[in-house]
Amino acid sequence: MPKVTVVIPAYNAMQFLPKTVESVLAQTLSDWELLIVNDGSSDNIVQWATQITDDRVKLISQKNQGVSAARNTGIMQSSGEYLAFLDADDLWKPTKLEKQVRRFEEYPAAGLVYTWTTLVDALGKPIKRAIASQLEGNVWEQILVANMIGNGSSAMIHRSCFETVGMFDPKLSSAADRDMWIRIAVSYPFAVVKEPLTLWRQHTNSMSKNCQSMMQDLREVIEKNFQSVPLDLLHLRNRSYSYMHLYQSWNAVDKGNLEQATHFRQQAFWHYPQICFSHNYIRLSLAILLISKFGKHGYDGVRSFSRLLRWYILSFAR
Repeated sequence: MPKVTVVIPAYNAMQFLPKTVESVLAQTLSDWELLIVNDGSSDNIVQWATQITDDRVKLISQKNQGVSAARNTGIMQSSGEYLAFLDADDLWKPTKLEKQVRRFEEYPAAGLVYTWTTLVDALGKPIKRAIASQLEGNVWEQILVANMIGNGSSAMIHRSCFETVGMFDPKLSSAADRDMWIRIAVSYPFAVVKEPLTLWRQHTNSMSKNCQSMMQDLREVIEKNFQSVPLDLLHLRNRSYSYMHLYQSWNAVDKGNLEQATHFRQQAFWHYPQICFSHNYIRLSLAILLISKFGKHGYDGVRSFSRLLRWYILSFAR
């Protein structure tokens, strides 16, 4: 039995999938199996997979059912003690699996170990943005409000978690990972590897860029998980909606859509006025101001310098 099962859900993903699989093959931890779940693709994934000679890699084909169902298929056919999910357009640094398994060995009570994440462009080049949280232990309240993990390719999960909390919700797509992390956090502590070992690819077809779908999914996740929240914690619901709108405002800033960015920022404030004192809200307000004064291109220049500065500060801190 392998130590780790890697699950890659794939739907018409051949633009990025070969590089994604290469990043698994390059892992310094060799004790893994890779299950690529072909979720009803119409591209040449089956022909391509026959050319992979590594017997640790297996292609599983099913009719199209969505990303959550594809992940669940991988879970049901997995053998590993730990499971790691990798979106078909993301990448891993070579030591990711090794360092996550080591963190589990250091903290055996943990149900989930995540890593820091670097954002990259469609070509896989870093765009000098990172998601780097320090949170460990009981993180349920924090992840109920905001997703400090970032994306679905960061986490490694002990297989016992799925026996406790069940599978991914097949009704969800872009926020299904957030829903799963919240459910795991109810029963298990989290741990983190404080290195950017996950590369989150940003491109126009990314699920996280589909504003309407993401908002609908996140609303369902918030309402679903607050149904069982103790009364004294229901105030966190508005805070969760606030951070949801703050995230969408940043997406609008990235697109240069000043009207939409301002709208979502107002929604974030109305749901939780105290958010205006947060570092993230202040940075967002500055970004909106720069776009209004200098346009998208002027803002991009300032942002590139700011990201580069924060990137070097983060690298120095490690």
